[in-house]
Amino acid sequence: MIEFGQILIILFAFIWVVIASNQVAKFFQKIKFPLITGFLLSGILIGPYGLDLIRIDSIGKLDFINYTSLAFIAFAAGAELYLKEIRNSIKSIVWNTFGQLVVTFILGSLTMYYIADIVPFMQGMSHESKIAVSILTGTIFVARSPSSAIAVISEMRAKGPFTRTAISVTVIKDVLVIFLFTICLSIANVLIHGTDFHLDFIIYLIFELILTFIFGFILAKIIEILLAIPVSDYIKAIFILILGFGVYEFSHFLRDNTFSFLPFELLIEPLLVCIIASFWITNYSKMRLDFHKIIEDAGPLVYAAFFTLTGATLSIEILLKTWSVALIIFFVRLITMIIGAFVGSTLAKDPKIYKRIGWMPYVTQAGVGLALAFEIAEVFPDWGGQFATIIIAVIVLNQLIGPPLFKWAIKLVGESHLPSKSSDRTNKTALIFGLEHQSLNLARDLQNENYSVEIASIKKRKNIQHITDVKIHFLEGLSVKCLNAINIKKFETIILMLSDDENYKVCELIYENIGTKMIIVRLFDSIYADKFHELGALVVDPSTAISKLIEQFVRSPISASLIFGEDDDNKTMVDIKVQDKNIHGIALRNLRLPPDVLILSVKRKGQMLISHGYTRLRRGDIVTMVGSMESLEDLSLQFEE
Repeated sequence: MIEFGQILIILFAFIWVVIASNQVAKFFQKIKFPLITGFLLSGILIGPYGLDLIRIDSIGKLDFINYTSLAFIAFAAGAELYLKEIRNSIKSIVWNTFGQLVVTFILGSLTMYYIADIVPFMQGMSHESKIAVSILTGTIFVARSPSSAIAVISEMRAKGPFTRTAISVTVIKDVLVIFLFTICLSIANVLIHGTDFHLDFIIYLIFELILTFIFGFILAKIIEILLAIPVSDYIKAIFILILGFGVYEFSHFLRDNTFSFLPFELLIEPLLVCIIASFWITNYSKMRLDFHKIIEDAGPLVYAAFFTLTGATLSIEILLKTWSVALIIFFVRLITMIIGAFVGSTLAKDPKIYKRIGWMPYVTQAGVGLALAFEIAEVFPDWGGQFATIIIAVIVLNQLIGPPLFKWAIKLVGESHLPSKSSDRTNKTALIFGLEHQSLNLARDLQNENYSVEIASIKKRKNIQHITDVKIHFLEGLSVKCLNAINIKKFETIILMLSDDENYKVCELIYENIGTKMIIVRLFDSIYADKFHELGALVVDPSTAISKLIEQFVRSPISASLIFGEDDDNKTMVDIKVQDKNIHGIALRNLRLPPDVLILSVKRKGQMLISHGYTRLRRGDIVTMVGSMESLEDLSLQFEE
């Protein structure tokens, strides 16, 4: 009971430390450093090798945080592997995965074996033990960081074949590296413990992998049942974390007890169990979106706790002694990745520039690499701590230079979609004809949506000096000369709110002398509608619009409230055109939409479809969505070519 009370006190203190660590990490993010750097440095500062706020004997009592976080990292990696989104880039993905996985692993393992004599903890090891350490290091060389890659892609608004291949290879490798690690860990156990290789070992290994797949499937079904329960997402997240911890405890139980009633020690890799479960839910479950939302929401807290605790366990003394070795391993990994990327891009017949820069997206490491390092430290306590310290130093270096390299590569292949500073408002300019209460309100609403709006009036009004937030032009008349005087060509959208005769005159002048514009006309008498339609204008008839809007409120109050923004001022509605061939053919139910986005309709070749979850999108479709501006901007990038 006293032990449990001590753990609670230590846990409470650690939670406060994590809160402080999170603030420190945000400061590092402001100065363009990754969040992980802030977490690790915070952990080092408060750990037993820093200020000793968390004592070395207390760290052992927090092992459950490590196990829970490692399981969560595996869940997050599996959730990123969504097969429907990568089916059109399979060839490039397969060969680049081969280059980065096989070539990097082989070259990394060989190099590590030949530099063993300069690695302190490997000096004096047997030939077999050196091979074991080398293949385990080669495995960690392969591990990447999907979360960091996704962060860079979001920041750069990157879209294109290079970016798609990079993120797909990153995620697939983080799945495959768990398989590779499971096999290499079993081989390392045999080599280090001096057991002879025989046919039984291969059979045991296959049996362990089959059992791991079965446990992964069972875990997926348990999580599906949990997600279907109508309770808060916070409660579901807590139970998913508990399940992840339970997988580790179950794995330890099997390893410690199977040898007494079986002729071998049963090793079930918990990371692989979690990643299989996550992969199944993501690709073959109706609970995909719920699961992805929970992973996304819980991620920042879990990563903060995990990386802070990781920093606290780092031995500064060992780090100072082995920094030169860490630097060598860091450069060795870079070289193996460059060779692997060249081989993979060549086999995939990718463009020449990919062969030169194809390694840049894969430098960054974080969660999975650290997870494997800690797993090795636990399985081989004699030298595992020193091994983990060196690997963590390498991962920190990779995390520092990886994101800038990926950003550079995205710019080199021209797949960055960041807005140009000189043309931020090029497509969001509007000119409103008519100065009145409605036009002023419309101008201000459009400005809130980042439009550059100006008003043109043919009548001067009193108290005009009080209007300072909207630029107003006063026209001497309605002529081509007057329109050119206000540089009407720079506006993409023209809104006419004058009398019907004046609106028609302006519309005709634009149609005959200035060129096609998006023209929206507020109509007073519906008998003029056809005349405006002939000039390509969009007509809003107030006499019918009010009744239509009231009808919409009666038939669907929720959608009407969304249209008017009464439920949430941050919600907006947009039409997005499907241009990406990878979206072509995907059913609406299989789209990975943000939780705050709702699809209202699909329009194809001018016809509105009666859409449902099984409606498959086609290139050229216009999809009407409602949601937050941030989410809709991300989706518009996803739908672009």
